[in-house]
Parts: sequence; C-alpha cells; structure tokens
Amino acid sequence: MMDVSFGPDEQILWPASVLAGVAMCATVYDLTRHVSSRCSKSYNGLTDMHKVEWNNRGFSTFHALAAAAVSFYLLVISDLFSEDVHSAIMMIGRKSWLSDAMFGGSLGYFLTDLAMILWYFPRLGGKEYLLHHGLSMYAISLALLSGKGHFYILMVLFTEATTPFVNLRWYLDLAGRKGSKLYLYNGLALFVGWLVARIILFVYFFAHMYFHFDQVKSVFPLGFYSILTVPPVLSQMNLLWFCKICKGMVKTLCKAKQSACVKTD
Repeated sequence: MMDVSFGPDEQILWPASVLAGVAMCATVYDLTRHVSSRCSKSYNGLTDMHKVEWNNRGFSTFHALAAAAVSFYLLVISDLFSEDVHSAIMMIGRKSWLSDAMFGGSLGYFLTDLAMILWYFPRLGGKEYLLHHGLSMYAISLALLSGKGHFYILMVLFTEATTPFVNLRWYLDLAGRKGSKLYLYNGLALFVGWLVARIILFVYFFAHMYFHFDQVKSVFPLGFYSILTVPPVLSQMNLLWFCKICKGMVKTLCKAKQSACVKTD
C-alpha cells in the first residue's frame, strides 16, 4: 500500500509547483510569440498552426533546460544521493523540497502540453506523444505522492536536455535553413546528446537498478512494478527515435558532402 505524505509543507508546495508549471508555459508561450513576431522574419510568414507549434516549442525548450539543470544539480552536485553523507537513509527513499517542486512543475508542463496536443491533435504530435506524456505524468505523480524513486525520476527528467536540439532543428527546418552549418552542427549535437542522455544514461539507469534491487524491492507493489515496466517502454521509444535521428544525420551529412564536392568542382 502506498503511503502519501501530504503534510503541511506538501499541501502548499505541490499545488503551487503544478500551477507554477502551467503559468510558466503560458508566460513563455506569450513571450515567444511577442519576441518572434518582432525579431524573426520567418515567424511572420508562418501559418497560424505553425505559429502555435513555434510558440509551443518555446515553453518546451524552457522546461527542458530547467528540468535538466535541476536534475543535474540534485544528482551530481548536491549530496542528496551521496552514499557517504546519507548512508542511514536508503537511496530509493531520498527526496528534497527541490525535487518535489521540480516534479510539480514538470506535471504542470506535461498537463499543458498534453492539453494542447489533444486540442490540435494530431498536428502537434501523434499517439507516441500521448504515450510519452502519459507515462511521464504517471511516473512523476507516483514518485511525488509516495516520496519514493526520486533518484530514478530525476535521471529520466535529465533526458529532456536533448529537447532544445530537437526544437532548434524544427525551427531551422521551418525557416528554410536545412543547408546551413548551424543545422549540421545542431544535428551532430543532437546525435551525441541523444546517445549520451537517452541511450547510455538508460544503460546506467538499469545497471543501477540491478545493483540496488534490494532497495527497489522495498517499494510498495504499484511503485515496484511501475519501475520495472515504465522505464523499459520509454527506453524503447528513445531507441526508435534515435534510429530516426541517425537516418536524418546520414542524409544531412551526405548532402553536405555533395554540396562541398560541387563547390570544389
């Protein structure tokens, strides 16, 4: 049975962080629209639907940067999950107000993005986006309510670090700059970033689970089976998207090589 620790602090922090996530999306959406309309010639020539997606990717990028930064701080810089400092507390049960706040903010983001995807379906994303957002919201909610598994959820949130490269690729494509060096360099950065953050990191994720399986088994049944099922599904989706990224990178490199040969001739 899952024990929900909804104390006085959580009664304020959880709803506030979710609302802050929603407010962040609305604010960055409007900010992206105003700045782009004044500073980008490409934006003003877009269709209404493309403008909606352009603005949507604005708050998607902002959330990705915030989630990756906070996750990196809690996982690497802080001593929250250090074996030496908090040896008396099992790693699976460690949490902080910052991880709670990040999870709440991410829930606000996923709720807002999911609402837009459903409203404009399938123009902002297909069924794979519904699956990704649904699983992400489920896993984050479970960790937030139970206070368990924050280490693993933060690892998954760190994979959002690749989102800015995905969005920049879309922006450049829409602006007709697929032949630019920036598009090529961004594609290479996306390939490396995806390989590290969404493939290699998941290998470490599963290895860590294996070596700490005694702690994983101590989680309540729903949490235990969720840890065993949700990450493998997300990793399979990451592998499928990685294959598409590899194909796209090969095409881009081939075109760049052909254009270089033409200039030489």
